[in-house]
Amino acid sequence: MKHKTAAWPLSGAYALLIVYASLYPFSGWRNQDIAPWEFMLAGWPKYWTGFDLGANVVGYVPLGFLLALSFMRRGTVRWLAAHPNLGGIAVAVLAGTALSFLMEGVQNFLPSRVASNVDFGLNVAGTLVGAVLATALELAGAIDSWSRFRDRWFIPEARGALVLLALWPFALLFPAAVPLGLGQVLERMESAISEWLIDTPFLEWIPLREVELQPLVPAAELLCVALGAFIPSLLGYTVLRSVGRRAAFAVVAVAAGAGVTALSAALSWGPTHAWAWLSMPVRYGLLFGLMLSMLMLAVPRRGCAAVLLIAVVVHLSVLNQAPASAYFANTLQAWEQGRFIRAYGLAQWLGWLWPYAVLVYVLLRISRRESPPTIAA
Repeated sequence: MKHKTAAWPLSGAYALLIVYASLYPFSGWRNQDIAPWEFMLAGWPKYWTGFDLGANVVGYVPLGFLLALSFMRRGTVRWLAAHPNLGGIAVAVLAGTALSFLMEGVQNFLPSRVASNVDFGLNVAGTLVGAVLATALELAGAIDSWSRFRDRWFIPEARGALVLLALWPFALLFPAAVPLGLGQVLERMESAISEWLIDTPFLEWIPLREVELQPLVPAAELLCVALGAFIPSLLGYTVLRSVGRRAAFAVVAVAAGAGVTALSAALSWGPTHAWAWLSMPVRYGLLFGLMLSMLMLAVPRRGCAAVLLIAVVVHLSVLNQAPASAYFANTLQAWEQGRFIRAYGLAQWLGWLWPYAVLVYVLLRISRRESPPTIAA
């Protein structure tokens, strides 16, 4: 039997993310007096875009990949085929088919969603693509190579940090008022609380800010961008093994942050505006964040964790003093009501909660006793 991997819990977590993205915004439920499976007999949908077709395929590829990988690595699926890899593909596709069918059926009860047999077919196709990709990588030895790479580059307790780092680019896809500025929730929280308590005496008891927020000055924007680039580098430093690998990781992290932010701008405003966010303070902020990362190369892991805790707190404090601009509000409307509705809820929550998840992770890391940290040159 092959060794178990983290693919099984990850596939379960990703299935929950699919459920969230499929049923968002979870409001306006109604009964149309039609069978949940009626969508299977419908014709080609009247309104569709290439983005929707691609999203339905791509969204299920990781599910198929993780499910097939988990079954193959466990070596417990030998029915339906003589080889466990083929059995893993079969089980992954069956599971993805069942999940997609269930989600499309439930969407019949949501006014903002339209159940579609085309979506169902594309979801199944995406699951198959992911399962076949996992099988190909397994047969080519790429999965074992990744395990050896992970052992060389990261400490054994790196799983939590690696998951957060893997989620970071997806969190950046959600439009941010300040580039790389994740966790800006205070203004929206205050608005939501005010709406909930508008007709109650409790509104006067809540310490809401009454002063109108002012846009960040260039220096504050530079600091936010710098810390936004510095934080993922520090998070990687808490699990990386050597100084050289830390330096390479910092460069890749800053470049990835800039690239994903450009992708988010291109999706929101069009490809011609992909780099419109790269103002002078943002450029200097990215450079400053990279310089801070290089200054921390030789600091022990627990020291990096302590500095990371301070950096996240300062970043959130400064960022939440900035208001959302009118252009930012228009961008959010495109995500909330337009073609990004399927990904909006998930990306929104990742963008809001990622730095707070980092805070929890760092506090747990600092509170645990570890072996004396050593950083190789």
